Formats: sequence, structure tokens, C-alpha cells
Amino acid sequence: MKKTIQKTIFIFLGWSCVALGVVGAILPVLPTTPFLLLALALFSRSSPRFHQMLLDNRWFGDGLRQWQERKTISRKSRRTALGTIVLTFTLSIAIMRDNPEVQVLLLGIGLLLLYSIGRLPVELNKPETTR
Repeated sequence: MKKTIQKTIFIFLGWSCVALGVVGAILPVLPTTPFLLLALALFSRSSPRFHQMLLDNRWFGDGLRQWQERKTISRKSRRTALGTIVLTFTLSIAIMRDNPEVQVLLLGIGLLLLYSIGRLPVELNKPETTR
């Protein structure tokens, strides 16, 4: 009974993370990848079917699979993430020109994100895909 409740909670949290990740793909302030990675971890402990569903997803499955197998991201993914962060945070800071406190907060968050993404290991050699 306790195992069933735990699995149900993990599945609920997993789908909540997927939903937040999808929203994050649309809204630049909400990150997508951490939520999808968390969903992947939750599903790996609760539902092999949902876990595989995420890995097989045509939009973000390859990146999740790469992270799961090798704990790396592609050079293109890193470049895209860094560019998106710079663009969206620059626009956000410009929009908030009348609110210097928010600008400083956005600058800090943007720099933290740039640092975090910049530290992720990048895959040097593209391995053969077995899909």
C-alpha cells in the first residue's frame, strides 16, 4: 500500500514537472530542462512506461537520453540555451527600465543561469545513435 501511494505521488509530481517544462518552453523566465530532468527521475522510480515516453519524445527525448546516458549536453543545446538566456534577460531588463531593483535581480538570475549552463559538460564526440 505504501509503495502504491509513493508511486502515485511520484507519477503526479512527474507529470507536474512535465507541465511546468512545457510552460517553460513558452515562457523564457521558467526553465524547461530542469523540470524535464526531474520528471525523468521521478518516472524512473515510478513508471517505466512514462519514463520511456519521455525518452522517446520527438522534441526533447534525444537531449534527455543523452543526459541520462552520458551526463552531457550537445554543443548546439548549450549554445542555444546561452543565446536564449542572453536575449530574454536583456529584453526583460530593458522592459523593466523603471524598476532598478528588478533589473538587478534579473541580471543576477541571468548570470547565475549562464554560469550554470556554462559549467555543464559538453559532448565532444557525437556517438552513433542506435535509434
